[in-house]
Amino acid sequence: MISKLQLRKEIKNSKRQFTSQQLRELSFAVITRLLTHPRVKSAKTIMLYHSLPDEVDTHTIVDSLLMSGKTILLPRVTGEGTMELHRYNGPKDMQVGAYGIMEPTGELYTDYANIDLAVVPGVAFDHDGNRMGRGKGYYDRFLPLIPSTYKIGVCFPFQMITSIPAEEHDIRMDEIITSQ
Repeated sequence: MISKLQLRKEIKNSKRQFTSQQLRELSFAVITRLLTHPRVKSAKTIMLYHSLPDEVDTHTIVDSLLMSGKTILLPRVTGEGTMELHRYNGPKDMQVGAYGIMEPTGELYTDYANIDLAVVPGVAFDHDGNRMGRGKGYYDRFLPLIPSTYKIGVCFPFQMITSIPAEEHDIRMDEIITSQ
């Protein structure tokens, strides 16, 4: 089986074959599917992420879901491998945080049992719901705190692979949404 390090390298090389415009177009298809998903429509509180340039672009969806009356939570890095959730109140509520990622400055959110849905990024996913992140373990440490929350991984089609080396402690996604 291929190592996680090799998989990350292969996915990174695949991303380089697309222009930023092509990635935006692929993102649009993923976000459109996500917005029409019954779990998104029924959720009151949604954990999302503020995307990096090489991830499915979530910048517009956070605002549209907020405008529709949903409580939006975004992660904020608090230390090596640790993050916490903060309420997102709008674009003015963001500041540059760890790794150059925009992070929310809204109030800390700790009522994890009331998170209806988590939309999770990843470097790669497989059809069994296994997820491989960037290797720092932020989501690996956080996801066990929300065991009953429905988890949707979002990715580009080339990020769906046959099999990811999963370990016992890895948290599987309930569903993966891609542009196809």
